[in-house]
Amino acid sequence: MDIGSAVSRQQGVTEEKLTNLAAFEGSDVYSAEEILVLRYAMEMTKTPVDVPDALFEELKGCFSAKQLVELTSCIAWENYRARFDHAFGIEAEGFSDGAFCPLPERGS
Repeated sequence: MDIGSAVSRQQGVTEEKLTNLAAFEGSDVYSAEEILVLRYAMEMTKTPVDVPDALFEELKGCFSAKQLVELTSCIAWENYRARFDHAFGIEAEGFSDGAFCPLPERGS
């Protein structure tokens, strides 16, 4: 198990949550807050980014301003890293071989 898997397991990310990630909207394994965060991450990952006001208002009802800044920063950073790596053709180096890696569904 790689360090990322160990940390996520300690934070409550179960195999069940990983296998249900692509269908998180209809899954009962996520809390209401987790579903909001996943929706937010999906919207922030789209091109162009267009987070609906209603979604952001829901997030503000669950998280403080500081938490929203940190959450937004984390999502933006992971998007940056993925796009940077893709542009340079940087591939996985085998650190997570055999690990579960769900891919997002492609939008139309």
